[in-house]
Amino acid sequence: MTVHLEVADGVGTLRLDRPPMNALDTATQDRLKELAEQATARTDVRAVVLYGGEKVFAAGADIKEMRAMDHAAMVLRARALQDSFTAVARIPKPVVAAVTGYALGGGCELALCADYRIAADDARLGQPEILLGLIPGAGGTQRLSRLIGPSKAKDLIFTGRQVKADEALALGLVDRVVPAAEVHEQAHAWAARLARGPAIALRAAKEAVDTGLETDLDTGLAVERNWFAGLFATEDRERGMRSFVEEGPGRAKFT
Repeated sequence: MTVHLEVADGVGTLRLDRPPMNALDTATQDRLKELAEQATARTDVRAVVLYGGEKVFAAGADIKEMRAMDHAAMVLRARALQDSFTAVARIPKPVVAAVTGYALGGGCELALCADYRIAADDARLGQPEILLGLIPGAGGTQRLSRLIGPSKAKDLIFTGRQVKADEALALGLVDRVVPAAEVHEQAHAWAARLARGPAIALRAAKEAVDTGLETDLDTGLAVERNWFAGLFATEDRERGMRSFVEEGPGRAKFT
């Protein structure tokens, strides 16, 4: 298998495993979708780490496979390609990308599906599809522009250039840069902390933010309002407020 889901202590690690560069061929895309849906459904998965290993996150699509595809073949495949990444983006739990080495093309687009990105200090990210006479096709034109703004996204997409970790941090493409040896450890710690949090409230927070970015302010406020009121029916809300009153902030243990 080219993707694995490993679960421990509430954290599910979606691990790409297609050496040497974790090229995202169609089989890997399909497997990614399958396991993202499993991570969504499994109650023992409360947060997710996207990881490609110590040397590389994912260097993009399998160019040899794509070169053999004509227009008709890609018309049939393009939706499945996007759906595999959307399945990751729609995991209703905190998701962090642990970016090592290269995250290019589809690899960068996969990192964009996470809620938070921790990158190695020697990582390189980019959308080089234009150099193949193409554009990003797994969400890059949409998620990248929403994350860093249209003009900065266009610069990366139009030129196809790779950015080092420090520039990616300045652009807002990644959220934290750490020594390469610490990437997975810090990503796992981020996920583990949230895995101990109130699962329904975290789901609500993610849905409210993501929906709000895709709609008008009034609709976003309505989503927030409905979730906010609905959480008053949860045991976690009762537990959190009782702990705050009796013990002070930040001491609640959620189940």
